[in-house]
Amino acid sequence: MLARAVADRWIERWDRQQEGYLPDREDRFTALIDAVEAGTARPDPLVLDLGCGPGSLAGRLLDRLPDATVIGIDTDPLLLALGRSVHADRPGLGFTDLDLRVPGWAARLRLDRQVDAAVSTTALHWISGHQLAVTYGELATVMQPGGLFLNGDHLGVDDTAPALAGLDRALRDLRTRRRFRDDRPEDWEQWWDAVAADPDLAPLRQSHDGAAAGHHGSESGLLSTHVAALTDAGFTEIGTLWQRGDDRLLAAVLG
Repeated sequence: MLARAVADRWIERWDRQQEGYLPDREDRFTALIDAVEAGTARPDPLVLDLGCGPGSLAGRLLDRLPDATVIGIDTDPLLLALGRSVHADRPGLGFTDLDLRVPGWAARLRLDRQVDAAVSTTALHWISGHQLAVTYGELATVMQPGGLFLNGDHLGVDDTAPALAGLDRALRDLRTRRRFRDDRPEDWEQWWDAVAADPDLAPLRQSHDGAAAGHHGSESGLLSTHVAALTDAGFTEIGTLWQRGDDRLLAAVLG
C-alpha cells in the first residue's frame, strides 16, 4: 500500500494532467453522474467503473450517491495502487484487477446482484474495435435489463464526414487554448516520466510499462465503432447525452 500522502499528491497531479486533454472534464463528470442518478432511480445503485484508473470518477460518484456500491476495474498496477491508497477507508468502493479484453472477466467479479449502471471515462479508446465486442458482450451478461452504460471519451465521427470530424477537433483545441492559455498542464508522457523519477513509485512504473504494452493511444476512437459493438451486445437505445466537439458522453440502455 502506498503512503496516503504520496497517493494524494500524484492523483492531484493526475487530475491536472487529464484536464489538459479535457478542458470540460468536470462538466462531463457532472453530466455522467446526473445520468446515473436519474437513470438508475435508486439511492444505492451497483455501478461498474470500467478502466477506472486511480478512481477519479468513482470518488465523485460516491460524493453524490454515498449509498452506491462502485467496483473499479483496471489492469494498471500503478493507477490501482493510487486508488486503493486514497480510497482505502471509503465504504462502497472497491478496486479489482481485470482485463476487459479477456473473455470471462465479468464472471470473475462474482457479483451477488445485477449491475444497475456501468460507467467509463477516457479509458475504453485503449481497447481495439474487435476487443470491444468482448468488453461490451461480457458487460451485458451482468447488467439488468434496462441497465445503463455511460462512456465519456473523445469519440469522433468517421471518415465519411471529414468536415465534421475536423470541426470536432478544432472545437476541442480552441477550448483548450482558452482554458489554459500559457499554463498548459504536463501531458501524458511527462506525467509518466515524472512517476518513473519518483523512488516511491518507480517499481510500479515498471509494472505499468508491462501492462500498457501494445497500447497506442486510440485503438477505438470512433463513435461508430462503439455504437456497433454496443448494438451487437444487445444495447437497444444508444445516443449522445452531452457533447463538446468530439468530447462526448455516449449512453446506451440494455434491451
